[in-house]
Amino acid sequence: MEAAAAILGLLFVLFVLAGVFVTVKAVKAAKRGVDRTVAQARRTVEDTSLRARQFAQPGVVGELAQLRLSLRTSMRATQEALHGASSDDASLSEAIGLFERLSAHGHELDDELRRLEREPDRATIATRLPELRERLEQITHSAESLRWAARDRARKFADDDLASLSDQIDVEAGALRHWTRVDDATDPLREPVQPPADGPSRRAAGGAQDAADARTGRSTAGGGRSGAPAPEDPPAITARDPRTQPSYPWQKAPRRTEGTPT
Repeated sequence: MEAAAAILGLLFVLFVLAGVFVTVKAVKAAKRGVDRTVAQARRTVEDTSLRARQFAQPGVVGELAQLRLSLRTSMRATQEALHGASSDDASLSEAIGLFERLSAHGHELDDELRRLEREPDRATIATRLPELRERLEQITHSAESLRWAARDRARKFADDDLASLSDQIDVEAGALRHWTRVDDATDPLREPVQPPADGPSRRAAGGAQDAADARTGRSTAGGGRSGAPAPEDPPAITARDPRTQPSYPWQKAPRRTEGTPT
């Protein structure tokens, strides 16, 4: 009795632990989903405000907004391209590592541009813009290089797979047409051609054939005179009745002519 109680208590504890584990996993997954949703909403709001500031505030403030928007757009596109292709190509792990290092420089530049947006001295911002623009071009160029290299690699793999598939389909199509034989001497299934006979042998064979034909003609003539029955003619081929032919779902019904009984 005590052993059964101990087993039941142990099972209860295990069920409780399993329920706690599942609950914690569900809460963490829900928290990650909420964090992703909040981050995406925050990015959308920031991008919208940057676009509005770019057109509504001309001058250095609008140029700072344009620089931030270009940086964020390029880095986000590269991140999506690399992470989207990494599931099918494990060799992109090194490229993802390089992009993470590049992202650190991008975050640093974005933070500096955000601080300059709150800077009241416009002249200082104007003197810093050429340097910031050069850093932005270097970062975005590196990001674009990684992005287009990943896309070219994926397209190359797709082209190679398509070419291999086309070759396999051609081979299978040829195998399906195995009844068609081309008059080619290299075809292993081609029937061998008998070589022509020599002159004397050909003449001897011709004489034997003529003698056989003559005997056949005499026996035929003698049989006609002796009243032997002539060979019967082959029976005429009777056309099939369309009503008795098998029908298929893709065939149309036979057209009935006038006067044909139904």
